[in-house]
Amino acid sequence: MINIELLERRNMKILGIETSCDETAAAVIENGTRILSNVVASQIEIHARYGGIVPEVASRQHMLSIVPVIEKALTEAKTSWQDLDGVAVTFGPGLAGSLLVGVNVAKAIALSQNLPFTGVNHLEAHIYANWLNKEKPPSFPCLCLIISGGHSELVLMKGHGQFEKLGRTRDDAAGEALDKAARILELGYPGGPIIEKEASSGKPCLQFPRAWLKGSHDFSFSGLKTALWHFVQKNQVLGNNSLVANVAASFQEAVIDVLVTKTINAAEELPVKQILLSGGVASNKFLTKRFLDTSPIPVSVPPPHLCTDNAAMVGACGYYHFQNGNLSSYDLDVVPSLSLG
Repeated sequence: MINIELLERRNMKILGIETSCDETAAAVIENGTRILSNVVASQIEIHARYGGIVPEVASRQHMLSIVPVIEKALTEAKTSWQDLDGVAVTFGPGLAGSLLVGVNVAKAIALSQNLPFTGVNHLEAHIYANWLNKEKPPSFPCLCLIISGGHSELVLMKGHGQFEKLGRTRDDAAGEALDKAARILELGYPGGPIIEKEASSGKPCLQFPRAWLKGSHDFSFSGLKTALWHFVQKNQVLGNNSLVANVAASFQEAVIDVLVTKTINAAEELPVKQILLSGGVASNKFLTKRFLDTSPIPVSVPPPHLCTDNAAMVGACGYYHFQNGNLSSYDLDVVPSLSLG
């Protein structure tokens, strides 16, 4: 039987587990803020040959990697099973097969070690990357922009576990649009970092459309992607390195312009004390510079390695779940299409 007194300790060590997509990750987090270890086994090289993530391949690779990754996380944190106070695991959204690996391993650990465990929303976990290794935690209420390959969402965070969704993508997410742009330009995979690299040597001198969706906090990048495709078809872009760089810079500028403008406008309307960026796209240096240079409201940005999928953010989020008494039972199932707020 779970010792509830574990949840009342001030010093808590949480094992975080993340397998929502193509990274197998485990971390040990102390008190929701201090990273004792953060291990990530990436599958990028495996999926690059296909130009995208193959779900069946991803889940099989998770099965091969999960135990060694967890053991390495415990070793690096100099933590034994007996030192742990709880287990936190991503249960959605994500790829069903990948999520199942992490959730079932977390259940097995919790059962065998008599530890409490909690299922964590992957989107919520991304937000909690802003609590890691920070001298001062974010101030509520916060406006959270979650931008990744599968999500572009604006969420009002009033307190721990208190979320209100304000806006979302109506079609392609920002990261998905960048990935597809890289494919159209035949630059390779993953697209986001490659577009950013190409853009660094180009100029945003081409006019691509912005979907402002006035009166809404929602986003849309499908039309921008289509405009890029038509531009490439009508012009001799491929093979022209300088033109490809300019196209990448212009496309990236269009994405950033919409994300920054709509987020700052929403933050000023509410109002909020802080803007929190999270998700893989938040590691884009052009995006973060624009936010930091133009926002009248303080902006928090996690370091790049905490923007992409990792287990440290899951452990941090799990800590606050435990503090609020949010425990999961052994019948917890994965929810591939889980939302937030």
